[in-house]
Amino acid sequence: MPDTMRRIVLASRPDAAPVPDNFRLEETAMPTPGEGEVLVKVEYMSLDPYMRGRMSAAKSYSAPVEIGETMTAGAVGEVIASNSADFAPGDKVLGMFGWADHGCLPASQLRKLDPSHGPITTALGILGMPGITAWHGLNKIGQPKAGETLVVAAATGPVGSLVGQLAKAKGLRVVGIAGGPEKCKLATETFGFDACLDHRAYEDAKALSAALQDACPDGIDIYYENVGGKVLAAVLENMNAFGRIPVCGMIAWYNGAGADDMPLAAAWRSILTKFLTVQGFIIFNHYDTFPQFIEEVGPKVGAGELRYLEDVAEGLENAPETFISMLKGGNTGKQIVKIA
Repeated sequence: MPDTMRRIVLASRPDAAPVPDNFRLEETAMPTPGEGEVLVKVEYMSLDPYMRGRMSAAKSYSAPVEIGETMTAGAVGEVIASNSADFAPGDKVLGMFGWADHGCLPASQLRKLDPSHGPITTALGILGMPGITAWHGLNKIGQPKAGETLVVAAATGPVGSLVGQLAKAKGLRVVGIAGGPEKCKLATETFGFDACLDHRAYEDAKALSAALQDACPDGIDIYYENVGGKVLAAVLENMNAFGRIPVCGMIAWYNGAGADDMPLAAAWRSILTKFLTVQGFIIFNHYDTFPQFIEEVGPKVGAGELRYLEDVAEGLENAPETFISMLKGGNTGKQIVKIA
């Protein structure tokens, strides 16, 4: 076993969009597992939009990463040393090891992976945090009913693509919104959406709203919100009375740009006059539903009934550039970094 490990820490807080100088690659001593702890060699780590929020010192639902601390991330790997009866060397596990090539955590914070559900990378995407986010937001907040129409933005991402597939299986019309014709083609041909609109093809919310009216002739009953911006403005005009909006993310506004895209007065009026249910949620507050989610979705992934895409970058040292690109829509599918 080596004496040192590598990690990427937060070197400085970004003013707007993150830049490479906000990160620093370091070598540090290999941790030694204490009582009840497990040491893991990381094979793959996840990159997710929520990490942008953790780089900020602004008050939020979770504590920020401090300057000089390891960037937070879920990761999967192999147990190489264990002081817990629940884990043995060779086990494949999921844990919050951060942007690092090794990690040491209490056994209580690890999940042993079931190989029958597919490759271990699925625990970072369709069978991990993005997967339960999609499932919980759709079922617990969206309350889908056969014959309704659902619109989901970031349609080919790990959350949006699963939302669409689960909704189709329940008998809904599913319309995606994505960035570029290639992603729209993926939404319809790979994930089975009924239609997908390229938001980049419309110069403003009014034009996108008109296109949505054509794609959703019966209006929109559920909007699974991932992006904010002009997409939200366009969708609100087309929502049906008593529609539901699970609010999962606002990636268009994460770096502080475009905050005036959706005037609050107009949004609030739509919510009032259409009797909309709008509920924000952070999936970390709802992991009590994980057993139900994995029981329902895990076998379907293992059997190939649900499709997923992974965008795998190589090397821990390339994580910052990959993360920066992902926030601009540069990935196709779940963004993962291969470490080992």
